[in-house]
Amino acid sequence: MSRPTKLAQLLFGLLAYISLAIGLVAIVVPGLPATEFILLAAWAATRSSPRLSAWLENHRLFGPMLRNWRNGKVVPRRAKVAATVSMLLCAGLMLVMLDHGWPVYVALAGMGLGNLWIWSRPEHIHSHSRGEGACSRWAAKQPPTDF
Repeated sequence: MSRPTKLAQLLFGLLAYISLAIGLVAIVVPGLPATEFILLAAWAATRSSPRLSAWLENHRLFGPMLRNWRNGKVVPRRAKVAATVSMLLCAGLMLVMLDHGWPVYVALAGMGLGNLWIWSRPEHIHSHSRGEGACSRWAAKQPPTDF
């Protein structure tokens, strides 16, 4: 990969810090996805700020999530359940407190699609080093994880 220009580095840096800020807020705001913003911040930081990238990778909360994602797009079951509960709570609040116009339905559809995507991710890093078990049967059918 070629080295980004100064302007590109600045824009990636802004994206990284803004995404990190939204991700931090999303940790305490129900219905706002924290994981996606932290992943976006990590992606942008690798293109702009080695210092921020290293901080995210070594963070006690974000580091394991980023390593899981890089090692097979893994989302642990606990995170899936937390995301689902958060989305259901937010959807319930929207249905009770807001007029039932098209923006509410678009938000509900987005939450539903996001939830389907989250539950489609694997929950564990599969070890393919052994030639036994069900995981090895599916190893050849899994897409590459380096993109």
